[in-house]
Order: sequence, then structure tokens, then C-alpha cells
Amino acid sequence: MADLFDTPGGKVPDTAPRPLADRLRPKTLAEVIGQDQVLGPEAPLGVMLASGSLSSLVFWGPPGVGKTTIARLLADETNLHFVQISAIFTGMPELRKVFEAAKIRRQNGQGTLLFVDEIHRFNKAQQDGFLPHMEDGTILLVGATTENPSFELNAAVLSRSQVLVLERLALADLERLAQRAEKDLNRELPLNGHAREALLEMADGDGRALLNLIEQVAAWKVDGKLDAEALAKRLMKRAAKYDKSGDEHYNLISALHKSVRGSDPDAALYWFARMLEGGEDPRFLARRITRMAVEDIGLADPQAQAVCLQSWETYERLGSPEGELALAQALVYIALAPKSNGVYVGYKAARASARKTGSEPPPKHILNAPTSLMSEQGYGAGYQYDHDAEDGFSGQDYFPEGMKRPVMYQPVERGFERELKRRLDYFTKLRLKRNS
Repeated sequence: MADLFDTPGGKVPDTAPRPLADRLRPKTLAEVIGQDQVLGPEAPLGVMLASGSLSSLVFWGPPGVGKTTIARLLADETNLHFVQISAIFTGMPELRKVFEAAKIRRQNGQGTLLFVDEIHRFNKAQQDGFLPHMEDGTILLVGATTENPSFELNAAVLSRSQVLVLERLALADLERLAQRAEKDLNRELPLNGHAREALLEMADGDGRALLNLIEQVAAWKVDGKLDAEALAKRLMKRAAKYDKSGDEHYNLISALHKSVRGSDPDAALYWFARMLEGGEDPRFLARRITRMAVEDIGLADPQAQAVCLQSWETYERLGSPEGELALAQALVYIALAPKSNGVYVGYKAARASARKTGSEPPPKHILNAPTSLMSEQGYGAGYQYDHDAEDGFSGQDYFPEGMKRPVMYQPVERGFERELKRRLDYFTKLRLKRNS
């Protein structure tokens, strides 16, 4: 907690060596690189500060984009006492001490900006503990999370806060940060243009990671400038941000699914590769690829489902990495296949109709009558055997008696469903003719 470091015994001497990331920490909000969508004059924080009315906030974004820095600078801009805690290391006893200290400050005319890092790590009871202190003005809460607040934070906390999305830094933002670092170091990095671009890409949108990489590179004693290949040998590429159970997992599978639905095999292969590089289980991808064939292609290409199942079986036989190529082949196939959700839409409509009609029995003419009592009740009476009818089609009604005939399945004019639509239209005309 920040209060612990406010004591003279906990303060770090000014002469102590400081990491580059700490030395370059912005002193004002104007020095923050990136996040114009939050900090600009017409952006949420810009408007709040201009009006002198700051509400509780939740910063949602990846690591290294300035969540802690912005929170600290907000406290400076609004003359609030800054207290920082981490949900990982803080329990209810520590929280109570933080709230009590904030109450005392408030009585003395000093407000408190409480910054809670990893706020999503607090359970429901702990999150509920913030509410009375937010409502009576004891604290102004600023939470930081890398996870989707909609899923991880209580509705009560969210209703009293504004969620601001902080984005990973673009290459142009990282370049500005690199130039700022070179100015502090008083020398240029020993990299040629391609190597410099490779260094920025290694940071993967994380400003703190970039400054740590720059600090390593600046310490090297080299003659001339290194190229990208030499840089790669000296530095390990930073692992891509990917949480197999978190937001990134769902974001990337959504991107993969929509690329297939959009008939873009290149984008589909890219997101497929991104998930594999992040350590995703290929079996999960095999299952999702098969689901795409069922949900988005359906009967427009009946072969698509078989291709996916065969690729899944091939993966199980070959394993990684060879088996992943079979999954990639299925992915390209379904990306280029004709698309239809006709059966999917029809199935959902049928489920909705089934829930609505409850326990309506089938019409008696299509019920079997194995006993004389059932025959007396009219079971099977009037049933027309389709094979004996003209064109092999009787046109009888198979829905519950009194139920208006619905339209569930509407095939599209694509792929094999074009043929199915032709057949459906044929039977519809016959039905109207037989029942007229």
C-alpha cells in the first residue's frame, strides 16, 4: 500500500539507481503517451477535469499502457491523497485500515483517491465493501483490471463508476517513447531501422516492456548498429498476451469465427495461428472449427462438417505439430464454403415454438393405434400413406391440431441449399394444391 511507503523509513533515496521505466514516468497527464481516446480535451477524463468533477473510474486495458500512472496523476491534478493497493496482496483487515485512514483525512479536509490494481481479484464481499465509502465520498475509487469488467466486477460497483478502456500502444506511440528514452540516456540505440522496428514489435503494445528492452539494449557494448537478425539473437521475443481462460481467449476465438463467417481464409489462418502461438489447445480449435461448419455453413455444403471431423481425427492420430496442418486445411475449406445459417435459425425457431406450445399432442391421424381403445379414440384415422400418394407426397398437416403452420427452415440461394430450396418450394406448392 502506498501509505506504507509514505513513512521516512520506507522512502527510497533520490540518489538510488532507478530503472528507466521509473525515470520516464510522466509527471503530468500531458506527458502521457497514447490514450487520447481517454485523455483528450473532448474525451471522458479531459471533460471531467475541465469541469472539476471526477467520478469513480475503472481502467480496463492490457499491461503497460499507463493505468497506474494516469491514476497517480489524476490524484495530483485534483489534490487528492493517492493510495495504491493491489487486490492480490490486500485482505479485508488491510482494506478496513485504508478506509479508516481515508475517513480521518476527509475529516481534516483531504480527499482520497484509492487506486486498486487488479481489482477483479477481489471477491463479491470485498467489492461490496467499497460501496458505502464511495457513496459518502470517503474515497474516489479508481480500479484497474486486465479482465472484462462486465464479467469480473459487481454490478453495484460498475453502476457507481465509469469504465474507461485503455488501449495497447501503437507503433507510433512506442517510437515516441523510444525517443524519450534515448533523450534520457543521452544516446541513440545501436540499431538500424529494421532492428528498431523489430524492437518496437517485441514490446507488443506494452510501454513498460519496451522501456525494459531498451534498457537492456542500451547497456550493450557494440560497434556500429545491429540489424534485426542480430537483435533477435540477443533478445528473446516477448510472449504474446494470451490468457486461455480470459478475455483474450474469447476475443481471438470470436475473431477466428467471424473471419470464417466472412469467407476470409487469410484472416482465419492468422487468428488460428495467433491462438496456437498463445498455447491454445488444438482440440479446442478442432471443436470450434466443427461448430462453425454446423452453425454457419450447414446444408449449403453438407461435406463441410465431414471435412472438419476428418481433420479432427487426423489431428488425434498425428498430434502436434503435424496434425495442426489438417485443422488448417479444414479451416480454409469452411472459410471458402458457401454460407448458410438456415438450419440454425430454423432450429432456434422450432425450440422457441416448442416452448410456447407446451404439451400440445400430435394430431390423431399420425398417431399409431396398437389397441382397439386407441382406434376407437380416432388414433390413426385418416392417415394417408405418402408412398401411395401421387408424387409420393400426401400434403397432410403434421403439426398439433389448431396450431397455425409456421415456417421454420428457410434455405438460402447458395451452395447445395439452392437445390434444397427448389425442393422445398416444390413441396410447398404441392401442399397448397392438395389442401385447396
